[in-house]
Amino acid sequence: MALVELRNVSKIYHLGDEEIRALDDVSIDIEAGAFMSIIGPSGSGKSTLMHILGCLDSPTCGTIRLDGTMIQDATPRQLAAIRNQKIGFVFQFFNLLPKLNVLQNVELPMIYSGVSGKERRQKAMAALELVDLANRCRHRPSQLSGGQQQRAAIARALVNNPRIIFADEPTGNLDSHTGEAILQLFRKLNGEGRTIVLVTHDPEIAAVTPRRIEIRDGKVAEKVDLTLAGLDRSPQPGSAP
Repeated sequence: MALVELRNVSKIYHLGDEEIRALDDVSIDIEAGAFMSIIGPSGSGKSTLMHILGCLDSPTCGTIRLDGTMIQDATPRQLAAIRNQKIGFVFQFFNLLPKLNVLQNVELPMIYSGVSGKERRQKAMAALELVDLANRCRHRPSQLSGGQQQRAAIARALVNNPRIIFADEPTGNLDSHTGEAILQLFRKLNGEGRTIVLVTHDPEIAAVTPRRIEIRDGKVAEKVDLTLAGLDRSPQPGSAP
């Protein structure tokens, strides 16, 4: 059984008499330990797909199974609990709270989980060590570079040991050198067995992952899986084509 299974999922909006299919009969699987990308231009439906995969939104029709649990009919409270326990998010603009230091930002998901203060600090420091940012734990986001802020956001996504991490344009607000370092970090985390999905409009970013799903006009336009034939030759970030 795949970690995530979508079957015949559609998301339909109505504007007056017009029907807009942001997603149209999409079926995909995400295996545990996968490193994959969802790619498509603006308006293609990829962000809608990520929101549904990440339990931020519900489909109009179709079924979703996440880690063995059917979630398409879950209540908002149930979806919030699933997000907190099973999913980590990394966003383009980091979404760190400016008045909190890095350690406190990383602790936040555990506060909602009811973890004690001592355990929160221990786990947050362990997550920061994973992303080589423990020495900046008392700094505020404004005192960090863009790459450091994104690493703090990745630590926050990791801290509850989620089953899957969704990274939405994670290098979009970074220079090319820093973006390459962040992609290398994702490769490292995937090598440790973590399931990671990058959502991007950039073919060069998508080329880093051995599996790619292209969304166009709300439909799956193409699937590429180099792992099926043992052909994972995805380039290292910054390597020559």
